[in-house]
Amino acid sequence: MKISRIELYTTTLPYSGGVYRLSSGRTYESFDASIIRITCDDGTEGWGESTPFGSTYIAAHSLGTRAGIAELAPALLGRDPRQTDRIADLMDSTLVGHNHAKTPFDVACWDAFGKSVGLPVCDLLGGSTDVPMPMISSIHAGDPEEMRARVADHRGRGYRGHSIKIGALDAEGGPSLDAERITACLADRRPGEFFLVDANGGLLPETALRMIHLLPSGLDFVLEAPCATWRETISLRRRCPFPIVVDELAQLDGDIALIAAQDVADGIGLKISKAGGLTPGRRHRDIARAAGLTVSVQDTVGSSIAFAAIVHLGATVPTRLLRCVLNCEDMVRLKTAHVDAQFTEDGVLPAGSPGLGLTVDEDVLGDPDMTWGD
Repeated sequence: MKISRIELYTTTLPYSGGVYRLSSGRTYESFDASIIRITCDDGTEGWGESTPFGSTYIAAHSLGTRAGIAELAPALLGRDPRQTDRIADLMDSTLVGHNHAKTPFDVACWDAFGKSVGLPVCDLLGGSTDVPMPMISSIHAGDPEEMRARVADHRGRGYRGHSIKIGALDAEGGPSLDAERITACLADRRPGEFFLVDANGGLLPETALRMIHLLPSGLDFVLEAPCATWRETISLRRRCPFPIVVDELAQLDGDIALIAAQDVADGIGLKISKAGGLTPGRRHRDIARAAGLTVSVQDTVGSSIAFAAIVHLGATVPTRLLRCVLNCEDMVRLKTAHVDAQFTEDGVLPAGSPGLGLTVDEDVLGDPDMTWGD
């Protein structure tokens, strides 16, 4: 079984909420997806996706993703997609860094692997816990009461986790506004709900501490990605009364090991395209498990194809450590595929179809932008 053809599809994913507002004044209205299909010499197909969160979230952007894909694709022709670690090694030796460009190949290989043996990807990654996974909303920054209303809307749609975006500039209201946002969003908290307060690296230790001192007592949340650098995060860690989760800084195996060795945080946001795919994502899961770090399985953003990968990796995280998974397909208005997943009032689980359980809508994708192989 060898990869004989690779096709790249590109499409725009409009944000379902209109304008997404992040810390430091960053805004997004749509996201640029790169979707890969690999076809093997026996006809088996695999699909994968990489959709950067614009060009100002981490060191990734859509044009760079496609340039990296073009660099990697020729090297993967003729390779066995079931040898996922060897595929990952080959990509690392072909192109240094650029995890976002490696992700769609890695995920597509796992999809093809599962189909070739008639098993869902979660089984290949160690097996599903068979416990429904709570989904987390993504509540972009805005007026406190408007954010509170969006939390309520997602709560009504079955979301048990909520990611509350903060990081107001001083000119916008600074720590005072962020404290109001947090207080409003947690005002109607229900039993069993989990709140991440996510600054996406937009705070300094000073502004984070000012914000914390403005909060009323008794609020229960985890502070995610408060600062942009390791030094700032470690400085805040020593003085922060809330648990800290690292996200943007946690991209490589060594980053997760550093978090554990130096007690930088209490958990990680495991975003699949940030990690470089399911192969390194599996390693991050295992390092976190060994260190007792909690895990939220997400992606930067993406369509149904990215969501399928989230569901399968998330299902393999021990329930005690898993906080939530991100339903990224709910964040965008374009549906690229049907995901065979079970949705219950308690969350989501893979349904058991081989591979990622995807039925891709090729009419939505249109013709490939680039093709390699026969």
